[in-house]
Amino acid sequence: MQKTQGYAASRAKTFDLILTSMLASLVFVATLLLNIKLPIGNGGLIHLGTAMLFIASILFGPKKGALAGAIGMGLFDLISGWTLWAPITFLTRGLQGYIVGKIAWSNGRKGISLKFNLLAMTVSVPITIAGYYIGERILYNSWIIPLASIPGDIVQCIVGIAIAIPVCAMLKKVQFF
Repeated sequence: MQKTQGYAASRAKTFDLILTSMLASLVFVATLLLNIKLPIGNGGLIHLGTAMLFIASILFGPKKGALAGAIGMGLFDLISGWTLWAPITFLTRGLQGYIVGKIAWSNGRKGISLKFNLLAMTVSVPITIAGYYIGERILYNSWIIPLASIPGDIVQCIVGIAIAIPVCAMLKKVQFF
């Protein structure tokens, strides 16, 4: 009996590791696939990674959402010339994924409530903006320069929300989720 429980627990941990890795890969590919450099601020991007981070957090909860966002977007920064931003992205997007998942999964909802999913994503936006603002403040040693990036951060999050809401609503109808 002991071996069976150990085997089942080991399988569950392996499945969680694979799922989390796949989610991080999806965030990375979504960020890499289509990204548009904004002409405002200090070079922000509009990309599909934010939508994938929201989807991962809503479908799979705060831990997997945090890891998917942190690793996926942090890895994108490392390999695409934004290396200096990788630690800021890792922390900010990890926190964003955790917040979205935590609110969407609060009180046993498991990301089913459209209202709470929208609330979760909306609450995460100012925290993400603040994270990048503080990061830029450190990088540029200025309180003024980071202000130029806020509109791009807002647009990126709005695009992510606009994509994630219908995708999550459709995927939640699938029995696996």
